[in-house]
Amino acid sequence: MEKPLLKTNCPNFSSGPCAKRPGWSAYALENALLGRSHRSKEGKARLQEVSDRMKKVLKLPEDYRIGVVAGSDTGAVELAMWTLLGPRPVDIFGWESFGKGWITDAVKFLKLPSVNEYKADYGKLPDLNKANFANDVIFTFNGTTSGVKVPNLDWIPANREGLTICDATSAVFAMEIDFTKLDVVTFSWQKVLGGEAAHGVIILSPRAVKRMEENELKTSWPVPKIFRLAAEGKLKPGELEYNTVNTPSMLCVEDAIDALKWAETVRGLSGLIWRSNANLEAFEEWVAKSDWIDFLAESKEIRSNTSVCFKIKADWFQKLSDEEKTKAAKKITSLLDKEGVAYDINSYGKAPAGLRVWCGATVETSDIKKLIPWLDWAYETVAKEYSKEAVK
Repeated sequence: MEKPLLKTNCPNFSSGPCAKRPGWSAYALENALLGRSHRSKEGKARLQEVSDRMKKVLKLPEDYRIGVVAGSDTGAVELAMWTLLGPRPVDIFGWESFGKGWITDAVKFLKLPSVNEYKADYGKLPDLNKANFANDVIFTFNGTTSGVKVPNLDWIPANREGLTICDATSAVFAMEIDFTKLDVVTFSWQKVLGGEAAHGVIILSPRAVKRMEENELKTSWPVPKIFRLAAEGKLKPGELEYNTVNTPSMLCVEDAIDALKWAETVRGLSGLIWRSNANLEAFEEWVAKSDWIDFLAESKEIRSNTSVCFKIKADWFQKLSDEEKTKAAKKITSLLDKEGVAYDINSYGKAPAGLRVWCGATVETSDIKKLIPWLDWAYETVAKEYSKEAVK
């Protein structure tokens, strides 16, 4: 196969931080509130604006709270676990690196007395029907490192007794989410919005707020100050929306506001979801005709439209050891990196060797279509190399 001529306009396909919105430049940040306190009147107004815009685009229920916290999505999930868990047993579902990490935190660090673990290998989903909603339930909406998502939230009842805590970092703004089924939702704007790293966002239902207030000072473990939202047993008005515990980067806040303004120009949430779906569909057409590549997700209904993970199904590749598979896959991605066509598309370190291409809303479908011939070229180039080695 000859080397393709057309290159991608934007070669950034990293799964985090992700590609900036189309047309972005540093000039979008020229009005950022720099050198000023985030607690000033103007600083609070910017934080309130980013919270209001997120709430509007996501169409959150009116009585849900949303705001910026420290530590990216990881920090937001940890905040939820350290401040909300304890009163009830916990069911945790993990089918990729981060979801399984929440199990480790609950068992090893929080030392919760009753944790029910439901796990699955990369590419698969645990049996969600095993969830007991008299307990608190923790799960990942979309497994960024596996390319596997929950198909829907129909398995969550409206009359649940426990809280539902959802790590939704690579799902929010790209997938249909019924927020009334969730009490805690965490994400970082570095994913689908293409924002800068380090900041997390947490969404709390009234039930979650009540639990946080009731739990204050009742946990059997010390809670870091950066997690303490319900000071003096009350999550006060504005405590999430504009009065953050930590000092946020106002440059990053300005960038998030810019991304949310852009989202409104592409028809808001429906437009963002449509763009992500269009990117996945372009890949689906390619995979259906390919003899060497397949999705890591074992079925279409659980296939992610953001962190799209691929496995190499070619016979010669499958005969390699795991270490050799990793090396071969990296040779493919290195070729694309060298050509300036695709950066950072290696599969996650603990996942099966393959490829992972971010397809969130800030990625143009035209770039996905330009990338596909390059993927075929890079694969054939590496396959020939291994074929020659086999002959030797």
